[in-house]
Amino acid sequence: MNLQEREHPRYAHDAALTFTTDAGVLPGRVANLSRGGLCATLSQPLVVGQYLAVDIQLVFDDERQSEPLRLPGFVVWCTAVDDGHQVGVSFHGIDSEKAEDLTMFLRYLDDGGSPRSPKVPISIDERFG
Repeated sequence: MNLQEREHPRYAHDAALTFTTDAGVLPGRVANLSRGGLCATLSQPLVVGQYLAVDIQLVFDDERQSEPLRLPGFVVWCTAVDDGHQVGVSFHGIDSEKAEDLTMFLRYLDDGGSPRSPKVPISIDERFG
């Protein structure tokens, strides 16, 4: 596999997130997301190598948010950028139920679903197949 190839496709998508660590709770924003992990922007650094819980939420046009999807993660890298930090998190130890939830979340993004409310209502069956 060359450096340009990734194991999982990435979705550049803005979503709200919260990291929960032993030191506390830190809000941030998703820069991109894949089956294997995410890149996020936040105001404070995280320690490389630490385990944490990640809550990801879609944000809709009317500022409503989806229910949080909580996933276990591991901080792979953290870099200072402008006035904040970018962090790479690898999902770690996801059970089959969480893997299914993440698949549905990514399928929504893959279908071109923006977190914006659809103009024409669609059923839950149409949205998640």
